[in-house]
Order: sequence, then C-alpha cells, then structure tokens
Amino acid sequence: MMKKQNKILIANRGEIALRIIRACKELGIPCVAAHSQADRESLHVKFADEAICIGGGKSADSYLNMNNVISAAIATGCNSIHPGYGFLAENEKFIELLERCKLTFIGPGSDAVRKLGDKALARQIAKAAGIPILEGSDGTVRDLKEAERVAGRIGFPLLIKATAGGGGKGISIVNGGDELLKMFELTKMEAEANFGNPDVYLEKHIEKPRHVEVQFLADKHGNVVYFPERDCSVQRRNQKMIEESPSPFVSESLRKQLGEATVKLVKATDYVNAGTVEFIVDEDGNFYFLEVNARIQVEHPVTEVLTGVDLVKEQIRIAYNDELSIKQDDIAFSGHALECRITAEDPLKDFQPSPGLVRNLVLPGGPGIRIDTHLYNDYEVPPHYDSLLAKLIVWAPTRKEAIRKMRVALEQFIIDGVKNNIDILYLILHNTNFVRGIYDTGFMKSFMEILKGEI
Repeated sequence: MMKKQNKILIANRGEIALRIIRACKELGIPCVAAHSQADRESLHVKFADEAICIGGGKSADSYLNMNNVISAAIATGCNSIHPGYGFLAENEKFIELLERCKLTFIGPGSDAVRKLGDKALARQIAKAAGIPILEGSDGTVRDLKEAERVAGRIGFPLLIKATAGGGGKGISIVNGGDELLKMFELTKMEAEANFGNPDVYLEKHIEKPRHVEVQFLADKHGNVVYFPERDCSVQRRNQKMIEESPSPFVSESLRKQLGEATVKLVKATDYVNAGTVEFIVDEDGNFYFLEVNARIQVEHPVTEVLTGVDLVKEQIRIAYNDELSIKQDDIAFSGHALECRITAEDPLKDFQPSPGLVRNLVLPGGPGIRIDTHLYNDYEVPPHYDSLLAKLIVWAPTRKEAIRKMRVALEQFIIDGVKNNIDILYLILHNTNFVRGIYDTGFMKSFMEILKGEI
C-alpha cells in the first residue's frame, strides 16, 4: 500500500496539472504545483497544496528546465514527480536524473523510454515481438543515397519520420522520387529543431488509414491490462482533434488482436506504468504498429468515461509499487465516448494560435458530460504554450446519442476573447461521413477544402 509520506510535484500545467491534482487529493497525497512566471495565476497553482515557481514564461526556462524541476521537488520535500504529457514526460535523460536522485518518476523507467522513444528502434522491437509493422528502413537512414535505396525497395508514397518525433511533428509524405531530396532534408531540419535530434527513418505510407490506439496499464508485479481502442483518425497536420471509443470501424476480433499485440510489446520492453500503443489500420482491417506514447495521453478521459477506470490514480499506485486494482476480465465497457479538443486557434486563418483574455466563459453540463479545463473568466491565455484550452468529453448509450449529446454541449460552450475551434468541431459532428463512421486520417484535409469553398 502507498505510504503516507508520499508527496508529488506536478511538473506540468493547464488541464492535465488540474487532473493530476484531483487524483492526488482523492488519494490523500499532498501535491505541489510547479509553475512558470507566466502561469502564476493559473488554476493548478491555486488548487495544489503548495506551489513553486520554476522559471520564466518560456518552456525552456521552466517546464523543460530539468535542473529547476528537480530542485523544486527537493526544495518542497517531494519524493516523486508526475510529468503529465508533453514537456519532460518522455525525456530519457530527465528520467535517468530522477533515478539517480532517488526520486520516483510516475511513468515508465528510462530503459523503456529509451527503447520506445526511438521510433526506429521501437519498430524493430515490435517486429521481433511478432507484431505487424509497415515496410520501411531497418533503423535510421543516414543520407539521401540510403533513402533512395529504401524508397526503391518499398515504393511510393512513403513517410519520412523523425526517430525522436512526437505530437504530429517530424513527419513528411513523399509521393515520388522528385520530392525525396527536398522532403528528406526538410524533415531532418524539422526533427533537429523540434527534438534536438535530426535522425529519421522511412516507412511505407498507407492510403486512407485509420489511426487507432490501445491504452494499457502495467505494474511492477508483471500484470498488464489493455482497454478498448480509441479512434483518433480526425486529425489536422497529424494533431488529433476528436477521439472516440470504441472505434466504429473495429470489430470485436480486431479489438482482441490489437490488445494482445499491445501486451506483447509491453512485456517485450519490461514497461511499467501507463502508456498507449498506436496502430495504423488499413481499409481491409489489417493493422500495423506505429509507435508507443510512453505517458498518459491527452485523450485518456475517453477511456475513463467508457470503462470507469481512473487511469491517473492507477499511474500513481503503480509508481508506489501497488498492484493494479483491476484484472483484464474486470475491464468492461458499454455505450460510446467522444472527446473534442477545444483549442485557442483561428480556423479562418489556417488555425493560427490565438492567445488572449477570456472575457466570457460558459461551460456546458448535464448527465454524461465531462470537461477538463483550466480556464476561468478573465484568465489570460499565454502565448508560450500549447493551444489546448479544454477537453469536452461525453458518454451516451450509443454512438448516435453520443454525437447528439456532443452537438448540444458544443452549442452551449462559449469562450469569448480568444478565437477557438468550437464552430469547426460542431460542423464536423454534423458531417455525414463522420456521423456514419466512414472516415480516415485524410478526413480533415477534405473537410477543410470543402468548408473553404463554401465560405
């Protein structure tokens, strides 16, 4: 059982920091909000038991500053750190530093993150575990000549992907040999700029794929469980906008295959804590390993409302050596869950970030509606960070009812003062193909082309 002297530093901000605070308080564990100077008026600072400033407004000066984060944990008497998602959540060096400092990282160990954080190496591990992977390079592609050889073997279209990539960045589609040189160099530059690592690998590009992912939990006692898949195919520039579970495309048989493949990969890497295995599923129902997100994900509430399992609490319990509170046979679900990501972006200006002052905030409510947000009236949305404002999650007995519930919730969600994507999400929820469940990762591109033609 967890010890009473545990104390957690939350090394993140926004809605995920508040989500972790709630879990800590329900477990009776004191928590400390680490915050930047720009976030001194944020709700996670107000709601935590304690708060400590870790640097300036820029991420590099605060949330990405490893020394400052670790010093804050030590100074406030914390014995563990929850990284949330983004920032240092999947940083192997940071996790190694915590291990040396005898601080508990509420997430996977550095060895698992090293293996899975390198996307090319993760492909090799998946292949060795008997999990289908797309044709591609055997590891990192060092130069254009090697890229040309791989392209000649797997054919076009193909993807050039950063080995350290994440968040939809560091991915380029190449449709022919005339594009290879330009996109190879551009992707390497983007990878260096975003991840400090220019390494890339090549992978066959599947036309009209579904992006499906499987949430899992693994404890230090050898127990691993997986949850019903989430469909994340509604994306813009590889950034997810809407997630749902279960997928309208996935059969019970495929669901079991995806879950069993997930467990194989987890056990092959000795992974402990929460994570997600992402897959590409083609039109015929064939699935291929894509990558592992070695952290809690933005869309984790979809699984929580569908199954009733508190994933963040389970993360904390696992980190403190408790066994999972559930077995695979305990995981049941009914109905349908949807999540819409509300962002501070202007859809009419190619989704440019839109920081500013929230002047009028009205949140929807009612049975089956959950909102994870750090917004309040007169809150200043800073320009330094991700544009996520809120996550709107609904549950209903059927997918049709969930869509209707989400439409009503979006109608009643008002954020004045900053441009946002609520209207776009509302239109997607009325799109015939989405309503029928006939969509893939190319949905948003065609949807926006049609929308721009009508404006």
